[in-house]
Parts: sequence; C-alpha cells; structure tokens
Amino acid sequence: MGYLLEDLPRVQQPAYFIGLDLGQSQDFSAMAILERHGASKHDYAFHCRHLHRWKLRTSYPAIVAESVAIANDPKLRTRDRKPLLAVDATGVGAPVIDLFKKATLHAKLEPVQIVGGSTVSKERGLNRVPKRDLVSVVQVALQNGRLRIAEKLPDAATLVKELQNFQVKITDTGNDTYGAWREGTHDDLVLAVALALWCAVSLEPAQFYSW
Repeated sequence: MGYLLEDLPRVQQPAYFIGLDLGQSQDFSAMAILERHGASKHDYAFHCRHLHRWKLRTSYPAIVAESVAIANDPKLRTRDRKPLLAVDATGVGAPVIDLFKKATLHAKLEPVQIVGGSTVSKERGLNRVPKRDLVSVVQVALQNGRLRIAEKLPDAATLVKELQNFQVKITDTGNDTYGAWREGTHDDLVLAVALALWCAVSLEPAQFYSW
C-alpha cells in the first residue's frame, strides 16, 4: 500500500483533473479528483483529493447536477487554470454529455469513449482512448510512486481494494487481458482515477488552462 498516505501536503498552483465514471444499472458511478503538480511529464505527481461513489441507480441528471456543482467549486480553480472534467462517454454516451454541455460548467469538459485497439483519436470533441492506455497510465503512476491517495478519504479503502484487484497483462501477441474491468468486480473508482490521470498526462495544457 505504498500509494496510501495518512495525509497529503498542499502545493501551490496545482492543476485539478476530475474523472467521472458513469455506471450502468448494475454498476456504481464514481468520481475522483486528482491534484497534479510538477513542471513536466517527467516529474508530475498526483494527489487524490476527493472520491465519491453514488448509490446504485442514481439518475444521470442527479449525477450531472452534483458533478457540475463539484467542478464549479472555486477551490479547484487558480488564477490561470480551470479544472478538467473527464467523463466516461462509453456506455450512456451522448445524452449525458449533452446534459453537461447544457449546464453552466466552469471546467473544461473532455468526453472519453473507451475503445479497443491501440490508437487514440479525437473527433468532434470526443476522445477515443484504448482501454490499454487507461490501464497503463494507472499502472505506471502506481509503479513509479507518483499517485498518492489520502487515507482519510471516505472511499480510500475501497479504491485501494480495487487497485489491488486491478491487473493487466499484455500478451506476446499484443492482446490485452484484464483481471478486473467491468468483469465481475466493481472497478468504478479505478476507472474514475484512470480517466483523470490519462487527461492529466496526455492532453496539451493549453487546451484547458486559459479561460
């Protein structure tokens, strides 16, 4: 549990990334907020500041409303940066994204559709990201010790359990097999973290820092 800390120091001028996993009827929806600091990809570090899991079958309009309220919190904005909100657009897709677009959202909205294959693409504002890329960004952050989770967060223990159950194997043929990703175990918090992490390390800062 090297990624679990009792407390995390605050840093000056951080950037905030919010990951929102939208579950289906039998899956939880979950949110994770990461605080990124560091000057470049070579020294980025991430502190998980907030975790939230909604009750099963919470309506999508309710989740959108709560998510917008959280993203609009002034604590997530600095003088020249606004938070980025990465939303899973894989299952429920366009209707929920449209709800976010209609809301008064003071964050950069980045819909992410999880796909197979190995190619990242973007069309009409929709990021298509291979599942292996999301898995890898979490694995790397854990292995190099750059992802830290505040122990006092209400769902920290749940996230730690999900991370422990979360495995990926890249076979010699280039195919990915996953120990847990929407297959028998809940991994909503991990996916929320993965969405935020991927955006934090993959998207050009200029896309969302300026107002």
